[in-house]
Amino acid sequence: MTTSAPPPDRWQRHDWWGVVLDAPDVRELAEFYSQLRGWPIYSIDRNDAALDLGEGVAYLSIQRNDNYIRPTWPAEDRAQQMMLHLDFEVTDLATETERAIRLGARLASYQPQDDVRVLLDPAGHPFCLYAATD
Repeated sequence: MTTSAPPPDRWQRHDWWGVVLDAPDVRELAEFYSQLRGWPIYSIDRNDAALDLGEGVAYLSIQRNDNYIRPTWPAEDRAQQMMLHLDFEVTDLATETERAIRLGARLASYQPQDDVRVLLDPAGHPFCLYAATD
């Protein structure tokens, strides 16, 4: 019988990875995603914030960019393009969409799918909520 060693403490690991979003207001965007997803803010100051996703070695970070230009959705010629977007699975699409809007998101005018809601966070980054399927 082989016994396996317990997994290393996540804080001792050295293979962390994350997504970093630019924003003109670090606190506003960090608090938005913290409330939207329930992720605690691990560190924050005027220039940077990191959210602890609670497991594994991933994080979401916000960095201040005074020259930030909001992306357009959907994409338009000669306009700032979206570099990435975040997807979040939810159990109740309508309820979570309403909650995201109460927290400061805007519903995008263009919705390409019936079972997905494209929203714009307070800094204008597109993100999607999609319904869990069985």
